[in-house]
Amino acid sequence: MKKFTTLFFLLVSTLVFAQDVTGTWYGLFSYPGGKMRLTLHITKTATGYAATFDSPDEKAKDLPIPSIAFENNTLAFAAPAANLDYKGTLENNAIKGNLLVNNTQMPLDFGREEIKTPKALRPQEPAKPYPYVTEDVTFKNEKAGITLAGTLTLPKKEGNFPAVILISGSGAQNRDEEIMGHKPFLVLADFLTKNGIAVLRYDDRGVGKSTGDFAASTTQDFATDADAAFQYLKTRKEINKNKIGLAGHSEGGAIAPIVAVKNPDAAFIVLMAGPAIAGDELMMLQNYMLGKADGMPEEELTKLAAINRKVYDVIKQESNPDVMQTKLHTLLNTELKPLFVSKGIPQSNIDQYIDMQISGLISPWYINFMKYDPAPVLEKVKCPVLAINGDKDLQVTAMANLNAVKRIAEKSGNKKIVTKQLPGLNHLFQESEKGLPSEYGTIEQTISPVALNEISGWILKQVK
Repeated sequence: MKKFTTLFFLLVSTLVFAQDVTGTWYGLFSYPGGKMRLTLHITKTATGYAATFDSPDEKAKDLPIPSIAFENNTLAFAAPAANLDYKGTLENNAIKGNLLVNNTQMPLDFGREEIKTPKALRPQEPAKPYPYVTEDVTFKNEKAGITLAGTLTLPKKEGNFPAVILISGSGAQNRDEEIMGHKPFLVLADFLTKNGIAVLRYDDRGVGKSTGDFAASTTQDFATDADAAFQYLKTRKEINKNKIGLAGHSEGGAIAPIVAVKNPDAAFIVLMAGPAIAGDELMMLQNYMLGKADGMPEEELTKLAAINRKVYDVIKQESNPDVMQTKLHTLLNTELKPLFVSKGIPQSNIDQYIDMQISGLISPWYINFMKYDPAPVLEKVKCPVLAINGDKDLQVTAMANLNAVKRIAEKSGNKKIVTKQLPGLNHLFQESEKGLPSEYGTIEQTISPVALNEISGWILKQVK
């Protein structure tokens, strides 16, 4: 009887205390400059659990969570591609825990009730009905076997218009390049179309209504998507086939020249904070500039720069993925871990952070990005080029990249390359105080009128 009672007690305890973690969970975390919602979807599998997450404020859905575990009412998951690393405890139908992002712990609790936040004020966002024609379109990337979905805006229903294809920056982006409540490509497309220029913008592969695998793709893969967009516009009777150009933001600025070289009939390209230096050098500079603007001491910046240099060298020099992963793990545990320990960060958090970082560092996109130098391709571009940067851009710094474009122009002999540095503007071409990414969401402006006029005016000159 005693054994039966003990077993019965254990069974009841299990039923009472082993709570169900499956289903949908809603969370809201605060970061310097704003707040962001996360929606977590957890399902039970034969071997454990599987999960995806949504970022409602960025209109991103069903993003993968490669690693998830739930044991003893403790939930842990990581999505390196999205820089998410979480650990929390399930209690009374709520999960209380912390999100680790860039070596910083932020409280993040999940509950069953959907979180709704007031819509941010975005005064430049156009409202329907638009004074031009808008059409949802699809086109095929035959090489990749995928279908891209987007929006084509035309000044009028009838006509033969110059056109520009908008190419988004790094990360999974929808056709509006939506970020922090802003829709830069919607605002830019609206402005250009009102000025007589047709615009095609599209969801990245694997995003929105476009098919394909975003996580397994590289800059060169995304270039084939932009090329497919270029070929599609040639089939449209409303488009002047001799006046089709491309405008790429950030990574899109590295993609536009690839497409222009493949298509000598490209009328022009616009590089909006487009990189013109090699990926590893760009990241070295970006890490330093962001850290300095965020108040990091010079001594610490120097230490981290030395570690980053070694990390990037491993990625550039090692071709075997398994060996690369081993070398990176040894390097970060030897050189980065002591720095974190000296700051009093718990061992478990350090290990999680390092594993998460390595997972992102060895992704196909990151390896390709580190090894890619856009300069040789840009040297082959023959059409007119406008390269613009904000002088407060901390991600693709104006001086380094615009000077590189100037050197490329001299070497290539292309006399139709124009560079412009726009005062006071950040990476998104907003009027900004410091240029930090944490400011993006707090600024009401989506794109400065200075940038909009610069882009529109220059394009109109090319397509007269």
